[in-house]
Amino acid sequence: MEITQVKGIIFDLKKYAVHDGPGIRTTVFLKGCPLDCWWCHNPESRERHPQTVRRPVLQDANGRSFQEGEETIGWEVTVAEVLREIEKDVIFYDRSGGGVTFSGGEPLLQIDFLEALLQECKTRDLHTTVDTTGYASWETLERIVPLTDLFLYDLKLLDGKLHRKYTGVSNRLILQNLEKLVQAGAKIIVRVALIPGFTDSPENLLQIARYLKKFPAIRRIDLLPYNPIGEAKYPKFGMELRAGKHKMQSEEQLEALRQLVEQEGFAVRIGG
Repeated sequence: MEITQVKGIIFDLKKYAVHDGPGIRTTVFLKGCPLDCWWCHNPESRERHPQTVRRPVLQDANGRSFQEGEETIGWEVTVAEVLREIEKDVIFYDRSGGGVTFSGGEPLLQIDFLEALLQECKTRDLHTTVDTTGYASWETLERIVPLTDLFLYDLKLLDGKLHRKYTGVSNRLILQNLEKLVQAGAKIIVRVALIPGFTDSPENLLQIARYLKKFPAIRRIDLLPYNPIGEAKYPKFGMELRAGKHKMQSEEQLEALRQLVEQEGFAVRIGG
């Protein structure tokens, strides 16, 4: 099979993204995730395959209820089809120092598709970024190291027991892979999604920062404010919002957390 005909499942393709790596980017969201985070921002990404779901019951201005019908989440595409969309915005990448980001879910779950996409991007001299949880075998992750200009590496909780409780998996493999990526010379920005009451405590952020201090190559940490927009998606998938409802942190809270991590010797950005 020609590499451009390799197929995968995506659930979104976002153009003009400015928070998923340097410059203006196209972000391709691959479906499927091995984690079971209580606060998952994209519950539509969880299942590997396309899903048909019922839209929630709504009310019109007169109080009458109606249901908008079914919706399919995710679709199969070839590498060639994704590239056609990516190449439409090359001029923006060139002018801004941007490129293409592959996110999810967890893009490493579709490693053949991801590797093919990255290979084709590199033949076109496009800057490539992979946003990953790092939860995959090293043999899988190692395949894309030479093809990836930047890894956005998501860390959630350093405490192993809490990580397993709130994500469903151990963080041991995630941390091992981070160390191996550093040893392989990969460029890495660590990102921490700030989930109120779960990951945004000073204790957790200090644990993460102090752990990362042993890697001189990692000098930047991005703190991602909580975004409640994902909460409304849960009823559609019949999922329980286990983390509860929350508001985005205030500017004062975010600044205090930024300074806390910055004092550990890192460049810190709010929002990436």
